[in-house]
Amino acid sequence: MILAGDIGGTKCTLTLFSCSHSRLRSIYRFHIQTREVFSLEQLLNRFIDSAAQAGFPLSNGQVSSAAFGSAGTVVEDRVVSNNLPWAVERLAIANILGLEIEKIFLLNDLVAAAASLVHLTKDDLLQLNEGQPQPRAPMALIAAGTGLGEAILFWDGQRYQISPSEACLTDFAPRNDREFLLLQSLRHRMERVCTEDIISGRGFRAIHQIIFPGVQHAFFDEPGIDPAVKITQQALEGSCSACVETLQIWTEAYGAEAGNMALRVLPFGGVYVAGGIALKILSKLQDGSFVRAFSDKMKLSTQLAKIPIFVVLNEDAPVLGAAYEAMAALNGRLPSTS
Repeated sequence: MILAGDIGGTKCTLTLFSCSHSRLRSIYRFHIQTREVFSLEQLLNRFIDSAAQAGFPLSNGQVSSAAFGSAGTVVEDRVVSNNLPWAVERLAIANILGLEIEKIFLLNDLVAAAASLVHLTKDDLLQLNEGQPQPRAPMALIAAGTGLGEAILFWDGQRYQISPSEACLTDFAPRNDREFLLLQSLRHRMERVCTEDIISGRGFRAIHQIIFPGVQHAFFDEPGIDPAVKITQQALEGSCSACVETLQIWTEAYGAEAGNMALRVLPFGGVYVAGGIALKILSKLQDGSFVRAFSDKMKLSTQLAKIPIFVVLNEDAPVLGAAYEAMAALNGRLPSTS
């Protein structure tokens, strides 16, 4: 069996897979909110106990390899992250699972999601425009959630290789007066305004309070309440005009950043939009705002409009990608991030 996981700033998902003829089948899935555990060790022990109760005791070398996609940058044998409350280290995983450290793989969560793309089915994707993917052309993945992640896929002659990035830390580029106001206001609060400060879950509250200072909601100050969830809910319901406009501004900024990424990569193989927020605002992504902002790039607007844009509907894509990377390593192939 292979153990694979997606360790994020909001939630963690761990899944056991059986392997057969180079294909994986999920046999047990464990899901928990990140705030409910206080360390990687506690997360793994909770999973092991739960799996045992479900009839999958992890002992006697039943797990042959483990791979985890995690929110952050993989530096040697650990993940460096601003969005995780505790450390993720290979040695700790090896000690708990009783595996050799060489059989444990750490990946950036976007790299893990990117590794899943070639294994997804049509039911796992929703196309937002009429573009047609070009075979073996570069592809790009962008995902907003607790943070913002981006990854690039290039064809090396045999398969896609994945290049991770920390594009979330690039400077936010305003495109209109409202976005300039947003940047100026945030600049008074912080030394630098990164793209992730806007295009992530925390960006919703920032946009709402800066652009609509006269509209205050009680949930802004309620402990345990995520303002992004409430703002998007009220926007989709149409119960708050300020929330509706906040979602509009956020969606356009998201589309524009995806378009910026496309200018750098020219991903005529497709742009894939993943992450938890996309699934929660799916109807908004389908209304054309995202695609128009994506394509609004002056002389290259027509060319960008031809790039197909897909929303990844499978929320466990990072888990699946991590599992396939682990299986590739077991079969003697280098991982696609090499």
